[in-house]
Amino acid sequence: MDHQVFDAGNVVLQSGITYRGAKLAYKTYGTLDAAGSNAIVWCTPFGATHADIEWMIRPGGALDPERWFIVVPNLFGNGLSSAPSNTPPPFDGARYPHFTIYDNVLVQHRLLTTVLGVKRVALACGWSMGGQQAYHWGALFPEMVERIAVLCGSARTSPHNKVFLEGVRATLTADAAFRDGWFETQPQRGLRAMGRVYAGWALSQAFYREELWRSTGASSLEDFLVVAWEGNFLRRDANNLLAHLWTWTHADVSANDRYGSDLAKALGAIRARALIMPSETDLYFTVEDNRREVALMPNAELLPIPSLWGHRAGMPAQNPADAQFIDAALKRLLAA
Repeated sequence: MDHQVFDAGNVVLQSGITYRGAKLAYKTYGTLDAAGSNAIVWCTPFGATHADIEWMIRPGGALDPERWFIVVPNLFGNGLSSAPSNTPPPFDGARYPHFTIYDNVLVQHRLLTTVLGVKRVALACGWSMGGQQAYHWGALFPEMVERIAVLCGSARTSPHNKVFLEGVRATLTADAAFRDGWFETQPQRGLRAMGRVYAGWALSQAFYREELWRSTGASSLEDFLVVAWEGNFLRRDANNLLAHLWTWTHADVSANDRYGSDLAKALGAIRARALIMPSETDLYFTVEDNRREVALMPNAELLPIPSLWGHRAGMPAQNPADAQFIDAALKRLLAA
């Protein structure tokens, strides 16, 4: 096992259900300084684990473990942290009690403060659902968080984004293996279909027009769809993916007792220096949605990523130009 586990005990969720024996998987990189102030929270996205995003952590980069103490908490529902795939009865199967982003960040905060000794968060950042967590860190702990960076994410899931997610969910659950709100067996057809639908949303029209998939090593468009998209989802647990679709759909930085669903109040409370970085060609986390959010924040900059890679511009493992753009922007933010 290349990670550690925080036994969070019994966690009362926003739904009112108590998740008993919650486990938060995490991995740390680097060393916490004596003041407990050099921590970076690097949040995991949809369907992913720390292993999928740790390539961004490297000496000389913005997320430099030789300078920063980097904590990667795994989202509940991803299979390493508590998830449908590892929850015992009576909350197994379709009874899995969903975690909101709010629920996740409260437990992450307990991990940092009570286990790891973190006093200040120099930066909370993430891509996609990771960016939603970064927004929550800034709004829920404004006196602790100095900076946030959101890569292709949002403070509140937009109506159009929800429509996209409903389409993905409907595609997956159309598989005959889906019964009574649960997959008893992994749905091969559903996962492959989900991958193909997702491929049309996660990358832009220009990405396909310019055949940028060739830079991934794919020999044809069909090869790209099978290897990069069907293959990506076939290695995930379908019930865990459903849990993350629910969490993403209900993401809202203001949907809690503190802010009473007042988005302006929640975003206005963020004291952190904020860098909001949508992709110019993202089809579901749009520049315009982020522009409206930045207008409500006291210390925020909107910096679109000039990319044809759509939503994937924010996690550019196969795209050096966007990786350099993001790395340089995060370095500037951390130096501010």
